[in-house]
Amino acid sequence: MKESPRSNAEQSGSTPESALGTRDRIVRAASVLMQRQGYDGTGIKQIAQEADATLGSLYHFFPGGKQELATAAIDHGNREFVEALNASLDGAEDPARALAEFALGLADRLAESDWVDGCPISTTALGSVGRLPDVQSAAAQAFAHWRGLVSGALVKAGIARAEADELAHTVISTLEGAELAAQVSASRVPLEMAAKHLAQLVDAHR
Repeated sequence: MKESPRSNAEQSGSTPESALGTRDRIVRAASVLMQRQGYDGTGIKQIAQEADATLGSLYHFFPGGKQELATAAIDHGNREFVEALNASLDGAEDPARALAEFALGLADRLAESDWVDGCPISTTALGSVGRLPDVQSAAAQAFAHWRGLVSGALVKAGIARAEADELAHTVISTLEGAELAAQVSASRVPLEMAAKHLAQLVDAHR
């Protein structure tokens, strides 16, 4: 789902500082690496190297070290996912179709990444459960944000708020599970089935 931490401008020879601020490069690099390798599998030195940053600059922006950086990476992933979800839901007259198209879009991006770039949050979040409360809390807030966006779209389509909130839980959980299954199996099928049945589920409640 993500692009490389290095921007096109950097790749074409522009200076990294002019293309993207040091802090943002560090966050983007951390987000991509933790998404692919998990929290424990990603080291501070690797993040700094990928971001073309020094360890000194990394600790300048993130004095709390890897945990603080992981929280920032989750926030970045949240914004990325929200942007894509809003693009599908905003102005959509039929949220069932919009959610189905969003699921298929996830399949497209996952396949384009050769099945390495799944959910921008889940891999990092799983490594935090029970031991990194700040990281775990940031992930929980991101999932709640996504559910809120889905619920809001369903309410606009005429579904009662309580029912919309419950459906939003199912929608996000289904998308997360299907994306993981698609990544593990290197197949679009789980997300294609999620698209089909989420649309049917939403339609059944309208």
